[in-house]
Amino acid sequence: MRLGIDLGTTRTLVAASDRGNFPLIGFATPEGDIVEHVPTISAEVDGRLVHGHEAERAGVAGAPHLRSWKRLLSRHAPDHVVRIGKVEITLVDLVTDFLLALKEALKRGSNLPRRMPHEPDVVVSVPANAHSGQRFITLDGYRRAGFRVLSMLNEPSAAGIEFSHRHRGVLNARRDHVTVYDLGGGTFDAALVLMADDHHDVIDTVGIQELGGDDFDRVLLELALELHPAPLGEHAAELLLECRHAKEAIGPNTRRIVLELAALGDAAPSEPLVIGVDQYYERVAPLVACTIEATAQVMSTTGESAAEALKEVAREAGVAGIYVVGGASALPIVPRMLRAELGRRVHRSTYPAGSIAIGLAIAAASAEEPSLRERLSRHLGVFREAESGRRIVFDRIFARGTPMPDPGGAPLVATRTYRAAHTVGFFRFVECAAVDGAGEPAGDITPHASVAFPFIPTLRDDPAQKTPVERLSGEGPPIEERYEVDAAGVVKVTIRDLEDGFSREYVL
Repeated sequence: MRLGIDLGTTRTLVAASDRGNFPLIGFATPEGDIVEHVPTISAEVDGRLVHGHEAERAGVAGAPHLRSWKRLLSRHAPDHVVRIGKVEITLVDLVTDFLLALKEALKRGSNLPRRMPHEPDVVVSVPANAHSGQRFITLDGYRRAGFRVLSMLNEPSAAGIEFSHRHRGVLNARRDHVTVYDLGGGTFDAALVLMADDHHDVIDTVGIQELGGDDFDRVLLELALELHPAPLGEHAAELLLECRHAKEAIGPNTRRIVLELAALGDAAPSEPLVIGVDQYYERVAPLVACTIEATAQVMSTTGESAAEALKEVAREAGVAGIYVVGGASALPIVPRMLRAELGRRVHRSTYPAGSIAIGLAIAAASAEEPSLRERLSRHLGVFREAESGRRIVFDRIFARGTPMPDPGGAPLVATRTYRAAHTVGFFRFVECAAVDGAGEPAGDITPHASVAFPFIPTLRDDPAQKTPVERLSGEGPPIEERYEVDAAGVVKVTIRDLEDGFSREYVL
């Protein structure tokens, strides 16, 4: 059996590919209920980590815990140490430990229609704007936890597959593109996808790393504390959870939001707080506006690249509408503002929180399913010295919108060759959402760790590279930089001295 796994910021969902059906998997809670998600939360209990429903229960009981830790993946390296209560653990080990718990829950605490193999085949997802390091941590965590990863897709791409499977009737020769709007618990993604009969082509993607349902929860809490000022202290997590439940209960006909704020104990209000839903909508409207601006970006053209030309084709061919997915998109103001601002037909997924997992399961079904052609969602480049070290320039290696390789296919490759001018080369790699008119990184910028490569043999026994950099008096050795991007978007860099064959590899 093959599975699609959506490791979300607040909730993780799993869908199965079962003889042409793609059901969301139900998980048993400690209270005996069956729910179609596992909370993405970890807690420390008696010196060990627990995850998911067990961690949520422990957190309510007062155990040290960490919610929405997926957001850390966009900020830190794999070896970043996270502290939860008495436990210190690296980020990649935390992801692995959570996925091991998820695997155990699938085996022993779920309603999987058939027994799961020891190493299940899975298709997994990452946010569209995830940088190479975040993709590496996610992929490595799955592999270390014993999952056999068939492929990794951008989250809105998976939602596009689910749309095509469920709403093929709204697509035709004149309208064969769809814009996916994915507002999850911690991130926002948008994508323009071509829905051809034999393949799906992701024309462009835009993401906001830290904007999602968690931020909508905080706005509601801030509003509540304005009406009833009180010190948060250690109650912030419990109050945010109450605000999340209240937010998720808002429907099209809701007129007021009622909050007890019971976690404040003696400081709680004597009567429940009542907040007008229009008052709340006024506060969250700027957040929704940010997502609409990003969505408009994938639907507009600037004429700067091949991907932009494809977007122009999409405009001429017609967009079937905006497909709204993600748990946080259930807030009624979201589709309302989308229709008003973009003037497009809005289709809301029947399973907004589960659309990505279902799309992943469909992709995992068989090789005969329509293929998906992904594109790089960020620019990758390196800062270099120019004019004999008199200035620094940014060399873009791969441009955003470059087609990515197919799963199992040859990697995307780029090379740079030159003669070394210094004793040591320092490479400062950067991924960014945009490049400005001067060719410099702009928008959301993710710097990677600097890499030092010794260009002369006598320095190769100095791994810390403490030797000062000096300019070579004569001609240096020929150097080749080779960049490889795999189907998951992970970047490997090989720097080689072409004269003696000495090389080093780095994974960004």
